[in-house]
Amino acid sequence: MPSKALPLLTRREDLLARLDPHAVYDLAIVGGGATGLGVALDAAARGLKVVLVEANDFAKGTSSRSTKLVHGGVRYLAQGNIGLVREALHERSTLLRNAPHIAQPLPFVVPAYKWWETAFYGIGLKMYDALAGASGLGSTHFLSRQATLACLPNVQPDHLRGGVQYWDGQFNDAKLALALARSAAAQGALLINYMKATKLQYTEGRVSGLQCEDVLSGQSHALQARCVVNATGVWVDALREQDGTLEPLVAPSQGVHIVVDAQFLPGHTALMIPKTADGRVLFAVPWLGKVILGTTDTPRNDLATEPLAFEEEIDFILSEASRYLRMAPRRCDVKSIWVGLRPLVKPPKDDGENTKGLSREHTVLVSRSGLVTVTGGKWTTYRAMAEDVLRKCADSGLLAASVAKTAHTDKLALVGAESTALAPKALCEAEGWHSYGSEQAFVQALPGHDVWLSDDKDEVFCEAMVRFAARYEYAVHVEDVLARRSRLLFLDARLAAQWAPRVAQILQEETGLDPALESFIQLAGQYLLPKV
Repeated sequence: MPSKALPLLTRREDLLARLDPHAVYDLAIVGGGATGLGVALDAAARGLKVVLVEANDFAKGTSSRSTKLVHGGVRYLAQGNIGLVREALHERSTLLRNAPHIAQPLPFVVPAYKWWETAFYGIGLKMYDALAGASGLGSTHFLSRQATLACLPNVQPDHLRGGVQYWDGQFNDAKLALALARSAAAQGALLINYMKATKLQYTEGRVSGLQCEDVLSGQSHALQARCVVNATGVWVDALREQDGTLEPLVAPSQGVHIVVDAQFLPGHTALMIPKTADGRVLFAVPWLGKVILGTTDTPRNDLATEPLAFEEEIDFILSEASRYLRMAPRRCDVKSIWVGLRPLVKPPKDDGENTKGLSREHTVLVSRSGLVTVTGGKWTTYRAMAEDVLRKCADSGLLAASVAKTAHTDKLALVGAESTALAPKALCEAEGWHSYGSEQAFVQALPGHDVWLSDDKDEVFCEAMVRFAARYEYAVHVEDVLARRSRLLFLDARLAAQWAPRVAQILQEETGLDPALESFIQLAGQYLLPKV
């Protein structure tokens, strides 16, 4: 899309009008997270007729709740999974090239408090560099004690011997999901959020389409498709059960993230602790003017849309942070807390209690009836997962064999990546504005340029961003805007609740639909740390 061209409108009435019950789509995708959106873009780029339906908003679940890292997986290297690390490092480079407005390199420092740690971690990270090869983002360096303190001013100085600096990537996960959706639409795909797939349709024992329900109106829609892809993340087993497969494929694990102010990790360098008291990895990552602390790895047996953190997970993160930060955050310092469910692939007859040992690699299965299910993996490898899905569809005879012969997205720039337009000075200086990329000019062109500032001037938000989200980014509800088109709910839940009424007013003007203000106010309360 040329940088001066207006983006595609995403008015809901227009999207619904394009749903044709008589058309036969090449591919019908269920699930609007990283995996489903990646498949939609790849398939549309190959010239296939594609429709994608999502029961909630795009990236509502796991795909907006990551640690915001585009990485090869240092911990997977420690586990000896060289193949996964090599693939992820290649995809890391591809993502940073195709979406530079959303993903950027970020330096990390591993502090060393024992005499052997600098050499031990340094050698491992040098191997990480070697696996990256020409795709590397920067060389690993050994740091003196003084250099480590300069990179991490708030790190615990007692017994600090030095550190190791390495490079990985960082991104805005929900904004990347929206960029994938809009890029797929630019390639001709039809994507509709708040459209729930309620039932698989069959013809002579083979999956031949979907029965869907518009969540906002209750209206039913039938879709015919040569191939149906189940890309619903931790929820894939629901469709598989409809298809007659009773053995669960996914063992959910939840990861908790806590957000605090930047004073707890000043600067632009992330902190990585490779082995906490219970053997996990802990990150403290600067992101959009705040700091993310996390994460955990706790088995879950339920599949809540909005899972809540366990008290022991909150205590674990704050306790571990206090071991490595001189000025450590307390419960009263927490701005927001969120939980994501990981779709870990479950080995047959596994009891699901040790999720740290389950596979982070993705799995693609085709049932006897032709239902294609994809799950597992991680954000960094979404594009490779999409290619594998289409290859499997072709190998199974669900799509023409020629479909999977060549890659179509490895050098495909996502919407907004073409160039960077000039924006008002206040907005240019705001954290997160760069994620609009070349579309900053479009936001400026919209009516309403009021800039809303919080009392401490840390957050910048404007009316035009809300209108842009409604017109070009599929936004319907207040949550869509404040959780995923902007990330305010994830950064400061109290401030998000304060701005919600004004956002609701603008959304209703734009869409004529109920912006679900009250439900957002309740949701914002769940992102605040519970009192104990």
